[in-house]
Amino acid sequence: MLATAKLMAFAATRDAARAKTFYAEMLGLRLVADEPYAVVFDANGTMLRVQKVKDLPRAEFTVLGWEVPDIRAAMATLTGRGVHFEKYEFLGPDTDGVWTAPDGTLVAWFKDPDGNTLSLTEFKR
Repeated sequence: MLATAKLMAFAATRDAARAKTFYAEMLGLRLVADEPYAVVFDANGTMLRVQKVKDLPRAEFTVLGWEVPDIRAAMATLTGRGVHFEKYEFLGPDTDGVWTAPDGTLVAWFKDPDGNTLSLTEFKR
């Protein structure tokens, strides 16, 4: 039944104004609405609802990710807008914070203002 239904994505924020600036201005998503319970964005045809919450436990995993054709170009654009990419020990010697998966897929992680982990992925073609 859900195979043909349109997917929605969710994240959460304790500070809606800060999240709205981050997702719209830094990530370039189109703001659709600022509703009482969520800030809503269009993420290339997928609705992203950033829910307004009082408490937000830190997730120890990636909550949202984007597939990009050129990870380094995407990182350069986002870095220019003030996004900081994480550097994890398991990434090894790559100083840009890009992990190369065993199949050649490239992944980089960054955080939103609430500490939600987001990612970019360039799949090996």
